[in-house]
Amino acid sequence: MAIAVLLSAQSTDVNVNKATKSLFDIADTPQKMLAIGEKNLQNHIKTIGIYRRKAKNIISLSHTLINEFDSEIPKTLEELTRLSGIGRKGANVILSMAFGIPTIGVDTHIFRIANRIGLAPGKTPNQVEQSLLRIIPQKHQYNAHYWLVLHGRYVCKARKPQCQSCVISNICKRVQQ
Repeated sequence: MAIAVLLSAQSTDVNVNKATKSLFDIADTPQKMLAIGEKNLQNHIKTIGIYRRKAKNIISLSHTLINEFDSEIPKTLEELTRLSGIGRKGANVILSMAFGIPTIGVDTHIFRIANRIGLAPGKTPNQVEQSLLRIIPQKHQYNAHYWLVLHGRYVCKARKPQCQSCVISNICKRVQQ
């Protein structure tokens, strides 16, 4: 899961799924990632944006998992963000998806929607995250994350938002302006 999150930056889910399948067929542990080496990693993830940097991060992440976490994915935000290529958003996605811990990873879509509709305005993803965590009950945070991402991808787009088909346009600050 950590590798998929690392690869997802500046890439599509379709490309990440292709790359992870190819990669995990030959290397599904930190030890195997190190064994195949950085160049071989690059060959398996070439379809992903900034693949050279991501291959370096996978090698570094694998070393950290082996040396500091007994090859296990850590279960806290602080520990996860110590892994190369894993930022706060990625750490929150791992906590939610892999461990069922209620949280919201604020990506570009969630950040845009939270500010555009006035749900949780903030100047940084961290500010938006903290506001969302305060207003969305824990039991709904997992689903809220996905609903907001999907809404941002397909309705409340960065360019040419589909306001006419938006089910929450009546509460949107952008529509009201």
